Amino acid sequence: MIVIMKHGASEQEIRVVAHALREQGLKADISLGDNHAVIGAVGDVSVLDVDKLSMLGGVERVMKVSEPYKRANRKFHPQDTVIRARGLEIGGKKLCVMAGPCSVEDAEQISGIARAVRESGASVLRGGAYKPRTSPYAFQGLEKEGLELLARAREQTGMPVVTEITDTRHVEMFEMTVDVLQIGARNMQNFQLLKEVGATRKPILLKRGLSNTIEEWLMSAEYIMSRGNPNVILCERGIRTFETFTRNTLDLSAVVAVKSLCHLPVVVDPSHATGRSWMVEKLACAAIAAGADGLIVEVHNDPPNARSDGPQSLTPGQFDQFMQKARGFAALMDREL
Repeated sequence: MIVIMKHGASEQEIRVVAHALREQGLKADISLGDNHAVIGAVGDVSVLDVDKLSMLGGVERVMKVSEPYKRANRKFHPQDTVIRARGLEIGGKKLCVMAGPCSVEDAEQISGIARAVRESGASVLRGGAYKPRTSPYAFQGLEKEGLELLARAREQTGMPVVTEITDTRHVEMFEMTVDVLQIGARNMQNFQLLKEVGATRKPILLKRGLSNTIEEWLMSAEYIMSRGNPNVILCERGIRTFETFTRNTLDLSAVVAVKSLCHLPVVVDPSHATGRSWMVEKLACAAIAAGADGLIVEVHNDPPNARSDGPQSLTPGQFDQFMQKARGFAALMDREL
């Protein structure tokens, strides 16, 4: 349920309404917009006397929210959310580009790629330290050493780091060393992991699951936000369909839909969506046209010999050309890159 305050409602009136909700055992989330304040009531709203609530000073109307996701709902928070990580903003006019290898392989590799993508205009370094793979015999990542190498690359370039967390036991370690924690597609509904990262204040990059609906995706965001962490970035990375030409099927309609349903920033991963490096540029531009707030692109210095996901990785030179074209396309959409 949401309480929409009248234009010009005073701070005292907003506090009175929030207090009335809390007295009923509900949580009151206050969102201050340009024209109206909106107060979201989270909990068992059946205890509320809607008529009595509507009579409080400054209240314009009280509305029920039928969707099961509350804190992620745009009705609760009409303004777009901007997430900040080490001075970087994700969700504003400027598009955020996260770039780097699927897997951290050694110090020279990650440091070299970090410097290259930084020079080309990327704002976040991505790289996998812990790698959940379909095959137990595939490269599983350098794990803790990989985190240390990412931290060293951050020191060298000043770029915030995003990497995937796969285990609840690693939350404290990641919180100390990583700027943005990624929840991968396979763990989108690992509810215990969602709760644990929700107890942190680190930004969380939440990838859509392999075959999950938009509502299920937003409910996973709700798990994180319900534990007190509002810093969620959604990532569309393609879903599994009957098509086999591409690795997955990039669902750009989901970007448009989520931007209307939800206030959280949305980024698109055209690398994992296609599995083919030559398709990345055009689908990235399409994502910008669809309203995405950023991109996550795989870049490797030697794709044929990459230890994971080489076929979908751009070389640093290709990434530089990609950024030049994407920058011009972003300007057409009144965005900056």
